[in-house]
Amino acid sequence: MLSSTTLLLRLHLLHRYRHRHLHQIEHPPPTHPSIEPRREERRRRRIPGHPSPLPHESLSPPLPLHPLPPTPTPADPSTHPAMAAAAMRQQRQEQEASCKATEDHRSEFDAAKPPPFRIGDVRAAVPAHCWRKSPLRSLSYVARDLAVVAALAAAAWGLDSWAVWPLYWAVQGTMFWALFVLGHDCGHGSFSDSGTLNSVVGHLLHTFILVPYNGWRISHRTHHQNHGHIEKDESWHPITERLYQKLEARTKKLRFSVPFPLLAFPVYLWYRSPGKTGSHFNPSSGLFTPKERLDVIISTTCWFTMIALLIGMACVFGPVPVLKLYGVPYVVFVMWLDLVTYLHHHGHDDLPWYRGEEWSYLRGGLTTVDRDYGWINNIHHDIGTHVIHHLFPQIPHYHLVEATKAASPVLGRYYRVPEKSGPLPVHLASVLLKSLRVDHFVSDVGDVVFYQTDPSLSGDNWTGTDKHK
Repeated sequence: MLSSTTLLLRLHLLHRYRHRHLHQIEHPPPTHPSIEPRREERRRRRIPGHPSPLPHESLSPPLPLHPLPPTPTPADPSTHPAMAAAAMRQQRQEQEASCKATEDHRSEFDAAKPPPFRIGDVRAAVPAHCWRKSPLRSLSYVARDLAVVAALAAAAWGLDSWAVWPLYWAVQGTMFWALFVLGHDCGHGSFSDSGTLNSVVGHLLHTFILVPYNGWRISHRTHHQNHGHIEKDESWHPITERLYQKLEARTKKLRFSVPFPLLAFPVYLWYRSPGKTGSHFNPSSGLFTPKERLDVIISTTCWFTMIALLIGMACVFGPVPVLKLYGVPYVVFVMWLDLVTYLHHHGHDDLPWYRGEEWSYLRGGLTTVDRDYGWINNIHHDIGTHVIHHLFPQIPHYHLVEATKAASPVLGRYYRVPEKSGPLPVHLASVLLKSLRVDHFVSDVGDVVFYQTDPSLSGDNWTGTDKHK
């Protein structure tokens, strides 16, 4: 039996414990929810006569004794104009991102459908500095290329070996093509903001490689303004089935057999494309307006002056040296020009052509294709980045790669990523041959059409299916 002293001591300790326990309940200290059940369990076990907690009691956190403060209600955006505009912009961006994600994940992509973006969206994606033109930088490329041309000619003339001449022809012809691209920038006004500088440099470069600068510049402007339009496009546009059937069998064979398509440029300058009339040398041609006739006369005069200079050099040095130094590289240049311009508008299974109301500047520009030329990219001034160039020809060539990278997320699958090239673009030979085998004509009806194949030229029984509206 417990003594009275011991009993009083126990009662006193129990009273102090209960008093402290009630104080902790009324003023609970901040604790982590994961350890609170364990403390409650130990607390219960230390109280004499208190029953042991059930398993679910030891795992359940205690309910709060005080109500939580009410959650503040967010402000209604419609009550504030700035917040409402910001909410609408965010919602529109989320919708556009959702639409783009849906488009990118579709297994089927129809390139003939109107794109879900506007040309202003593509323009806004291009960094502001990509639009700036530097005359000094542009002239530095001219000086570099002319120095290389002169050095190559001097080296080949000094060595005068048949082991060197084939290499010289290939390299010098490529440099002639590089000069053409710089003159091409002058024609677009992307060389500089000075019309006089563009005209002088353009005439010097293009006259040297026997291109009538103004005549070509005007027709090339027509090509850009109507790219992808069956009737109005100027260069490498498709032949309609009705016109194709009127061609002689020999003409069909030559048109789609290598190397003849790669030698078409001089013929185009004199006679234009099949189904069109006029000449780049004739100021009265339907290609030009009356106000442009003087420009054409100037360019034609420069062209004939260059011809006279070559004839004079042939009389002084002999025709063979002129042919080796200039004639063969000129032919290589023409082949480069025809190859590049052809492959930027052919060689893909999903390149539509348009008529009527289906055509627009944006949709027509999206029918062009970028190509990778390996080491040649830098030599011919990144002309392979052709989609952005066609949409915005004012961008200088030294900003085309950056502009393409910035705009490609907006273009989505409407931008066809080019196949990666090795040091030399030998992979493009198979692309060219396949296109010449299957891309022959388009239907006479329909506002959205694709190339069809003439089985008699394709060499097999495959025929393209023309889609049209």
